[in-house]
This record gives sequence, structure tokens and C-alpha cells, in this order.
Amino acid sequence: MNAPTGTVPPGPAPGLTLVAVPIGAARDITLHALDVLRGADVLAAEDTRTLRRLMDIHGIPIGDRPLIAYHDHNGDRARPRLLAAMAEGKSVAYASEAGTPLIADPGYHLARAAREAGHAVTTAPGVSAVVTALSLAGLPTDRFLFAGFLPNQSGARKSALRELAGVTATLVFYESPKRLAAMLADAAAELGGDRPAVVCRELTKKFETVQHGNLSDLCEMYRAEAPKGEIVVLIDRAETEVVSEKFVIDALRSELEEGSSVRDAAANVARDTGWPRRSVYKLALDIGSV
Repeated sequence: MNAPTGTVPPGPAPGLTLVAVPIGAARDITLHALDVLRGADVLAAEDTRTLRRLMDIHGIPIGDRPLIAYHDHNGDRARPRLLAAMAEGKSVAYASEAGTPLIADPGYHLARAAREAGHAVTTAPGVSAVVTALSLAGLPTDRFLFAGFLPNQSGARKSALRELAGVTATLVFYESPKRLAAMLADAAAELGGDRPAVVCRELTKKFETVQHGNLSDLCEMYRAEAPKGEIVVLIDRAETEVVSEKFVIDALRSELEEGSSVRDAAANVARDTGWPRRSVYKLALDIGSV
């Protein structure tokens, strides 16, 4: 329920509140998040300039409240100060630079430390680039895997992509515009150049683009002209062939007739068909007892 007109909503409870902030359009912030930013005793942010500008836009004064930078490079130094404030019974609001805290964001260690110290941890949820991109891309959303940023080096990046090749879910990555073409080239090499993909750029901002294609075509497009801005790459799920029980049984019989043990036959057929090893082993036992 909204607070009656003319009253000030109660401030956040003591502990830590993770505040989701817009990824582009300033008006995407929630009323809940604004209430938290207005009422928190201590403010922390991955980028204090970004949070200060957002609060100015929405007319929220910082006043004499502490505004503490908390990011990858100073977390070990800033975290004790924030935990001390919570221990004094104060409310701390932490905002990511953009989007939802803890999603590819340094707030993870702060939230974990707060919980371990016995402080309440809650959230003012809101926009996330992952979910926004999934909403626009037109790829299946019933199952997806967010893999964050891939390694910078091609060898390590290819290895990471190889591990994801068989995942039957839409793959979602964050990527630097400078590495986009190289990442798409490695993805085409490991996942197949014909695999459908989508590149989302500058979501919710003035120059938002959503580019569809296959991995090879998108690679050539961005190799010819490197993009600017924030990038989310989505890759369609791996295609799976439905292997029938009859096919599995026939394969087991062939293995057993060639002299394989029940255990080895089950292991080989499970590997080749993708069936669960336990299910294949049960079928092999049934065939072996006949």
C-alpha cells in the first residue's frame, strides 16, 4: 500500500538493502528503491557518481549521510566500515552501477559478509540487463543460463564455451564492445556458426539496438564495425535429439554381443546417447538377465 499523501514512508530496517537501479532510463527505478535511498542511514555504491546523479534526478538529497564507494578494488577496505554501521543498528543501502546488485556485481561479498555477521539482508528489486535482454531477444526463455563475462583470452574463452556447448538453455553473456567480434568468432568455432544468436546493445537507452542473426554473420558484422556501449549476447540453446528407448536397447544389445560387461555397455551407451547412466544400466541389467 502506498503511504498517504504528505507522509514520509518509513526508512529501511537495520541491515543491508540491495537496491536495483536503472540500466539506462532513469525512470525505470521503482518507488520502493527510491524510498530506500531516501531513508537509509548509510549509502554505498559501486559508482558513487552514478548514484549521486540518479538521486539528483529524483530529488533525493544525500544530506550529511555517508556515501561510500564499494567496488572490486576497495571491497576489503570498505566492507568493515559498512558492517560496523550495521552493527550499530543502522540501515545500509547498496546500489550497483547499473541493474541488480550481485548480478555480475561486487556486492556479493558484502551481502555474504552481512549475513554471516547476523544482519538482515533484503532487496529493493528492479531492472536487470539479463532479464531485459531475454524479454527482447525472441529466444526461448523457459530455460536460460547466465554465464556473466567470458575470459578475455581466446583459449580460455573457447574452453568455457566448449563446456556450455551442450546446455539445452538459452545462453546469456555480458561482453565488452571491444571483444565482441572475437567472442562471437570463438562462439561460432565452438558452438557452430549457424547457431542463432542475438546481440543487444544499450538497452533502454537512446541508441538501443537488438540485432538478430547466426554467430558467423554477427561476427562478420561486428568485425567490420565495432559497436559502442553496453553489450548483452544471447545464444540459442543446443539442439537435442530425442533418443528412443528402443534405440538405447538396441545399442546395449550390440555392446553386450560384442563382449562388453553390463557396466561397460551401460557407460558407453549413456555417453553416446545422453541418457542418464542409471536408467541405461537398469535396461542393461534387464537385457542381461534374459
